[in-house]
Amino acid sequence: MARIGLLGGSFNPAHRGHLRISEHAMRVLGLDEVWWLVSPGNPLKKGVKDMAPFEARFASAKRLASGRIRVSDFEQREATRYTIDTIGKLQKRYPHYQFIWLLGSDTLPNFHKWRDWRNLARKVPIAVIRRPGYDSAAHAARAMGWLRRFVRPSSQASRWTQWSAPAILMLRLPPDPTSSTAIRALDPNWQRRGTSSVMRPKQSRPASIARRQLDRTSR
Repeated sequence: MARIGLLGGSFNPAHRGHLRISEHAMRVLGLDEVWWLVSPGNPLKKGVKDMAPFEARFASAKRLASGRIRVSDFEQREATRYTIDTIGKLQKRYPHYQFIWLLGSDTLPNFHKWRDWRNLARKVPIAVIRRPGYDSAAHAARAMGWLRRFVRPSSQASRWTQWSAPAILMLRLPPDPTSSTAIRALDPNWQRRGTSSVMRPKQSRPASIARRQLDRTSR
């Protein structure tokens, strides 16, 4: 069974922080691939004035992704706006794949606002990956009042496929201050100019041979 990490987000724009999270998760969790699920419209970011069009955000992710990172427009094609619905459709489409949701610690404080978040946690294990400046807020997050009882030791990260959800894992990653918000502040018209130096990884990893069946998720 393929072991797939799912990283959802606006990717407004994609940057090396997304890349580092994904590569770290692949190493620690023993993932075959990480799928970047570019959101057509985050319900919690309605009214954001500097949200670039989907096509520009998807293109920024495609330019940055390398190796075993796949960029998917699954939510756009399936018309899902909530993660709980996306997970349900992915599990139905790929019944023999094992999924784990990758969540930045900067997102955890708002996790309780996600639609049906408890049932989401019951569907897939969750790996929370450290983001600079959010450690205290993540541990004090409202959702952690319920999730804390399901926390697994990071020393068992590679065994996540043996767990029954709910299961949550806290992964530590050397901090990288790069953020989409900072990029937009420095370069408000980034989508018109393509990939900026902040978005590019320092080194490109060689592309691996991907499963043909997965190609449908990145068209």
